[in-house]
Amino acid sequence: MKIKKPEILSPAGDLERLKIALEYGADAVYLGGKSFGMRAFAPNFDEEELKEGISFAHSRNAKVYVTVNNLMRNQELDDLLPYLQTLAKLEVDAVILSDPGVLSLIKEHLPELCCHLSTQASTLNWRAARFWKNQGIQRIILARELSMTEIAEIKEKVDVELEVFVHGAMCVAYSGRCLLSSYFTGRSANSGACTQSCRWKYYLQEAKRPGEKLPIIEDENGSYILSAYDLCMIQHIPELVSTGVDAFKIEGRMKSVHYVATVTRAYLLALDAYMQNPDSYSFNPYWREELEKVSHRPYGTGFYYGRPKQVGAGEGNYLRNHMFVGLVKNYDANKKLVKVEQRNGFVVGDCLEIVGPNDETPYRFVVDKIYDEKGNTIDAAPHPKQIVYLPLDRAVPVNSLVRRPEAKDGALKQLKKHTD
Repeated sequence: MKIKKPEILSPAGDLERLKIALEYGADAVYLGGKSFGMRAFAPNFDEEELKEGISFAHSRNAKVYVTVNNLMRNQELDDLLPYLQTLAKLEVDAVILSDPGVLSLIKEHLPELCCHLSTQASTLNWRAARFWKNQGIQRIILARELSMTEIAEIKEKVDVELEVFVHGAMCVAYSGRCLLSSYFTGRSANSGACTQSCRWKYYLQEAKRPGEKLPIIEDENGSYILSAYDLCMIQHIPELVSTGVDAFKIEGRMKSVHYVATVTRAYLLALDAYMQNPDSYSFNPYWREELEKVSHRPYGTGFYYGRPKQVGAGEGNYLRNHMFVGLVKNYDANKKLVKVEQRNGFVVGDCLEIVGPNDETPYRFVVDKIYDEKGNTIDAAPHPKQIVYLPLDRAVPVNSLVRRPEAKDGALKQLKKHTD
């Protein structure tokens, strides 16, 4: 039986990240407009940006799904229908929703609009999946609390598209239904304004000892009792494909260009390798190494293989072994200069690596000179979005990532030796 290749679905917090996700191999992107999405603090898309992003995606035979997954209040309903009509006019490929009221509005006024059910709806069993299919839902983004076996059973019993998260931050609240942010700050997580209260440091205080903070699981960085491991399923591609799901979803509409490109590319490499020859597939550790280069918490497999383990002391901290320092804007083959839009600082003598959308592995080199836009030599590129030029004796494609390994002195010396 022919194995169906799942769609790789990447986050797009803004137009730049949409284009980068598609250039690095995503089959589809999901994004939010300026209203009604669950990521109010992402830049998101106005109507003109949506139009450009959808046109760019469709020109590459890719799809765009727009989040309308807030839990709606009465006062929001008046503005909702005009917004949905705009999305239909722009020919979005689907809207992602969780509120039954939104679904009923679409069925009544815009029945041609494709609807995906958000993970916020907590679909946990095949009967619930069948119910939503009968209501007109064409794809269900399953609850993150399901095991691999449960997912396979839902797919076997219900003829509906299924989407699962494979990578990214995990919410400590059940299916993302968190009340902490609203309680502490007045910003509702269920209306897209989550302040990530679960990532804060917490202490225990005994009633008769006010002001005395008692650590729970603590190291020098504090306690992170509500901070979940990040999800990473790169090493479990065959098992995921075998469930029959239709889409692998990468979390991260608030994440950087570097994150979107690196994670999308890693999963594309792994999935393509498996689909090309499932019988002889073997996991390449390099794919996991790439995922260590983006900012993340310790990785785990979520609920796929049982209950996630508890975060230990110090494990709520972010990890990263590479720093994203720039994005390639052009390469001048005559002058052998690469034009870089700088994102984080680097200096002459730094070891950098460049990797493009179609590169199997990064190319590493030592920076021997840096030129500013006037052609002057400078010792450092310290300013965000500064344009600089680096001598490079090989062509690199536009939108390649430029990274600096965050290595110890000894490791840097070895890296320099390797690149010389």
